[in-house]
Amino acid sequence: MPSALSYPGVYVEEVPSGVHTIVGVATSITAFIGRTARGPSDEATVINSFENFDRIFGGLSLLSPLSFAVRDFYLNLGSQAIIVRVHNGATAARISAPTGAGALELEASNEGSWGNNLNVVVDYDTKDAADATLFNLTVRETDPKTKVDLRTEAFLNVSSDATNARYLPNVLEHQSSLARVRNDSSGNPLFSGGRPFPTLASPLSSPLGCLPGRLCVTTAGSDGNEISGAQIDASPSAKTGMFALETADLFNLLCIPPFSFTKDVTPAVLASAGSYCLKRRAMLIVDPPSDWTNKDAAKAGFTATSNAFPGIVAPVSSYGALFFPRLKQPNPLHDNQVEVFAPCGAVCGTFARTDAARGVWKAPAGQDAGLIGVPQLSVPLTDDENGELNPLGINCLRAFPIVGRVVWGARTLEGADRLASEWKYIPVRRTALFIEESLYRGTKWVVFEPNDEPLWAQIRLNVGAFMSDLFRQGAFQGDRRSAYFVKCDKDTTTQNDIDKGIVNILVGFAPLKPAEFVVIKIQQMAGQIQT
Repeated sequence: MPSALSYPGVYVEEVPSGVHTIVGVATSITAFIGRTARGPSDEATVINSFENFDRIFGGLSLLSPLSFAVRDFYLNLGSQAIIVRVHNGATAARISAPTGAGALELEASNEGSWGNNLNVVVDYDTKDAADATLFNLTVRETDPKTKVDLRTEAFLNVSSDATNARYLPNVLEHQSSLARVRNDSSGNPLFSGGRPFPTLASPLSSPLGCLPGRLCVTTAGSDGNEISGAQIDASPSAKTGMFALETADLFNLLCIPPFSFTKDVTPAVLASAGSYCLKRRAMLIVDPPSDWTNKDAAKAGFTATSNAFPGIVAPVSSYGALFFPRLKQPNPLHDNQVEVFAPCGAVCGTFARTDAARGVWKAPAGQDAGLIGVPQLSVPLTDDENGELNPLGINCLRAFPIVGRVVWGARTLEGADRLASEWKYIPVRRTALFIEESLYRGTKWVVFEPNDEPLWAQIRLNVGAFMSDLFRQGAFQGDRRSAYFVKCDKDTTTQNDIDKGIVNILVGFAPLKPAEFVVIKIQQMAGQIQT
């Protein structure tokens, strides 16, 4: 009621409705972890197209299986992705320039040999010719073969005065995607106050080759060595490697492409990634090892005790799924020669496409789950061969006449028939993860509310409305009475729970399971016999 009723009349007060709408979270944000040609390292960077990936991470690279996986993700109509770049000893290129009162040390904005193609131009055509601290700096990335500028960034009226709002180190730090002013061991910029000499008047030479009138790389950057498990399964406390995803609000699918085109992801990394997916309510999409070159090799490798996949069995195996075989696609960096690539990117794109069209409760498999941009599979499988692998929990990629290449399996790594797991199917696990994450985020308003029947009624109202909406979309099996339930009352939350500050919400649902086997019975009708 109003705080004070002081005068006769009508008082108006807005009363909260008690409705807290629960919004379903995204279901197909895919995280990719691995090596790229360029880009920020050990940071979770959100992209929304392959053009974003090309601009930030350098596009396709022969050093980066991840780059081809991201390409396949967007070819198959994936939407949002999170890229975590890791490297093994890569260094940034450096540019040194003389100045009137010391030296200017620049470096590429991130590690990699791409920085060896940077050139810098300095001129004094500023807004105030009398100001001896102002100058213009232009950074160009040049194609080493054609000498054509690929990217150009111009920074006008920057200053050598640290008190100026256009102080060069600050401007490059916040506005440039190509270069930074280097810092010394104490974190101070290596820029000692004097503006650089105009390069057009005094072009320098460089051991790496410099275009006339420009400053260029004096210490080459490198791409480092092939990555290993140490870079992927790195430090949770430092948030490096896969743990850089701690800074990401949400991801649903995790794809770790092979370390290189000749080296697979190790069992230890898969085990750690499976555990991390359990923590983050996500699914790990596992690529088949490169030596699975036929059905027998896949069957033997999957069931061998020394194999990677028993290493991620329960309790985290239902949070992963494996797809076999690999893909055969043209490589534009090798004159479109057909080569073998890991399937995780294309599969994750298919997941995203199915989610958008049908919902997370629809199995991302079948004739509608075509693999776009995949002309061949590395291992053609027959129905009988598929029938040997499917009961183990290996999801097959198949090629059918007219239909083309499709995903033809929807089992988790806990999907072997002999395990008889309730989390056998991918859509069941993913639907549960979707509901869990949505309710986790949508019920935080409950914390610190008075723990009694009025609160329980609001919880039943809001969670029930969310589940009812999913039912109307066809997410559950059965009619409304049998499809789901929401309980939050004195039976779920006892007085002892209340004394401990606990409110218990019980939510159940009847999941849709895919029609994995279609049986058609045909019977010949006998002729009518008159009696």
